[in-house]
Amino acid sequence: MPKPDTALPGAISVAWIAGVLAGLALLAGAWLLPVNVKSLNPALLREAGRGTQSVAAFARALLDLDRPGPAQLVLEAARTVNDPGAGAVGVLCEDYLKRHRDMVPWGGWDPALEPLLVGRTAATPAEPTPVLKFLVTAPARDAMRKYLSVSRLPGVQALLKTGELTTTQRFVPARRPGGQPLDAVILLTAYLWQTEHLSPTLQREVRALAETAVATGQMGPLEDFYLDILTLGKRLNWVQLSELLRTASNPGTVAQFAHLTRVAPEHLPVIYTAALLTRSADGVARYLIAFGKPGAENLRLALASGEGAVRQLVTRQAPVVHASGLEFEFGAGFVLRHPELAVLAKYAAFLLGAFLLLRSIDLRLFFPEEKRLPGAFPRMGSGVLASILTFIFFVFSEPFLLKAAAATDYQVRLVVPILGQTAAPAAKTISTTAPAMDIATILSITVFAALQVGMYVICLLKLAEVDRQPLPAATKLELLANEENLFDGGLYVGIAGTATALVLQVLGVIEANLLAAYSSNLFGIICVALVKIRHVRSYKRKLILEAKPAVAA
Repeated sequence: MPKPDTALPGAISVAWIAGVLAGLALLAGAWLLPVNVKSLNPALLREAGRGTQSVAAFARALLDLDRPGPAQLVLEAARTVNDPGAGAVGVLCEDYLKRHRDMVPWGGWDPALEPLLVGRTAATPAEPTPVLKFLVTAPARDAMRKYLSVSRLPGVQALLKTGELTTTQRFVPARRPGGQPLDAVILLTAYLWQTEHLSPTLQREVRALAETAVATGQMGPLEDFYLDILTLGKRLNWVQLSELLRTASNPGTVAQFAHLTRVAPEHLPVIYTAALLTRSADGVARYLIAFGKPGAENLRLALASGEGAVRQLVTRQAPVVHASGLEFEFGAGFVLRHPELAVLAKYAAFLLGAFLLLRSIDLRLFFPEEKRLPGAFPRMGSGVLASILTFIFFVFSEPFLLKAAAATDYQVRLVVPILGQTAAPAAKTISTTAPAMDIATILSITVFAALQVGMYVICLLKLAEVDRQPLPAATKLELLANEENLFDGGLYVGIAGTATALVLQVLGVIEANLLAAYSSNLFGIICVALVKIRHVRSYKRKLILEAKPAVAA
């Protein structure tokens, strides 16, 4: 009598353990790797900011360049993000302002300030002063107009000629009583042009708007630009304003920045600092307009990590997903250098890990039955199930993948009527904060998936039990027909899970989350499809073929 093969079960045990361990390791690596398709992980921001200039260091650098005005806003941002160096730089800033009180109103010294000094009197307070305040008085505007009238720059002359237009919609015409705001803004814009404090591309576009307005006799879009300069000039001093406008490439960026200062003045230090730090007011404004208040919080998070983190956030133009679990800090460097390869590695690792884990379980539980029941437990079943689980993981691990780009509260544009006549209406606030998938949702989905996996295993065990019985093929077919309700059990469990979750949400026992509720139904459909199409159907075909000869006999 031949000896039983004892080596095979031992090999199966070793393969099972190795497969489970390898599968779990791959799944853990895929879960923790900080890479997403349409969002950024905080670990990436920390890695991008490592070794780069901090916000406090940037404020210190501005002080060294005799730019106390911008330095004060940057220092305020450093305190907002709890920069460790903010305290020391704050002491230096206070000392600097005490020693250079004459620079405080203007935010620093600039040779271009000479014509503006006529607007300063002995009573002018030694504190940061919005630049338009120096052009409020008639003598200051007259002195500025006289200085600019001899300019040979066509752009400056075109801007000055717009002061003669009377076809305004939001301003009182500059030459009429009450037209001082528009007159001051025109002079300020022309002076910024004269002293080359606008970026080259912004200069070209503003000149084109001014020449078009003079040629047509209609202010048109230029009036919107003037309104934006008015907004910024009432909040920023000379150096703060000129530094900002050097980073703006077009009037649209200026409009977005002015809009943000109106609807979110509390975020001005953070927004201003991010614009100067990246030298891209365009990218910062576009990010805030797109993501609203959560975007401002993301900017704070990036500023806390350093200049590199802010550049990464503004370049990617993606929201930050706030994970609640552990993160692979060492994997963040790889993700930053090779983002596309990292995404591929993450989901390939999950696919392989899921396949190894499922195949190992099959090998441990069903290997003896596979020998007795060929075709009912096909190896491809683990691959199909792993692919389905990988797709589900992809959807659930990308919280912003299926979210439509909704209008944020910062996208609402204020409609400002004629200045001095009526107050600007309040902007309508649109709530756009969509809750990201939290631990409770993940746990609910995991429980529903585990129930369906258990149901799947029960159905396979029932098939194996029927096959082991020493009965004719026709009788086994009747037994399988009797178990139809069991094979449909995944649907019943899925519907029950969805109904239970919805009832608990209505009663307020758990937080409302349709994703978690309907995932139970989805898993049930997948489970029943696998059982009846991949397993029951193939086994019934085998029994039918076996029963034919018996019937013929």
